[in-house]
Amino acid sequence: MDNRPIGIFDSGLGGLTVVKEVTKQLPNEEIIYFGDTARFPYGPRNTSEIRGFVFEIIDYLLYNNVKFIVIACNSASAAALEMAQQYYDIPIIGVIEPGARAAVQATRCRRVGVIGTQATISSGSYPGAIKSIDAGVKVNPLACPDLADFVERNELTGPRVEKAVKWYLEPLMRAGIDSLILGCTHYPLLSETISSVVGKDIKLISSAEETAHELKEFLTRKDSLREDELTPAFKLVSSGDENTFRKLGAKFLGQQIESVERVSLPLKERVE
Repeated sequence: MDNRPIGIFDSGLGGLTVVKEVTKQLPNEEIIYFGDTARFPYGPRNTSEIRGFVFEIIDYLLYNNVKFIVIACNSASAAALEMAQQYYDIPIIGVIEPGARAAVQATRCRRVGVIGTQATISSGSYPGAIKSIDAGVKVNPLACPDLADFVERNELTGPRVEKAVKWYLEPLMRAGIDSLILGCTHYPLLSETISSVVGKDIKLISSAEETAHELKEFLTRKDSLREDELTPAFKLVSSGDENTFRKLGAKFLGQQIESVERVSLPLKERVE
């Protein structure tokens, strides 16, 4: 038993889709979520800059005594997960490997598409993760830099979004994929539009669901589930505007957000 909270973070609000899935699968757990909205998006940034942000956020979460950390951001997972796992003495998972495993299990024709930010796609993390499981799977990665911005503006449906999705996904449909990894935690909110464009024969893979499942398995194996009788709670933290977080974050979380704490990072200089 371990009653400490789980730390989850993302470059913006998209990681709340992971929080939503974690609360479904682990309803008794307490969660601290950090959305780095002041520095969103991570996708166009270089790897070293993203890594710096990731280490600052992990330091903050450790200061809050978390027992486990989920990097609920594909760009951050691609840039910094391995280094963070080596540096910190705490379990840390990202969202790439869970999504890759789900796609390999789902594909029938062994052709998988991946959409994500420029940083995620340029890293090659998804093809690498997929081929480590099944080297025969053909992976078609595609950067879609505008889609997360639609979500952050709360523009989830309509002709502009549909036009952008069609333009991006046409090459993947021509490639004959039967599974599509939503390689950005913002994209599940666009599932309705994406599904209408690609059709029912292409299965959408949400890394949020798979990451929550992996987290549950880990905590169960390690006997680290929360068993306190106190009511589980969220602590929602933002580096940017609290009102924007509350308004748009409710879409991701699927429920009203009562309060958000604003924190500027770094809290202190890192000690190497």
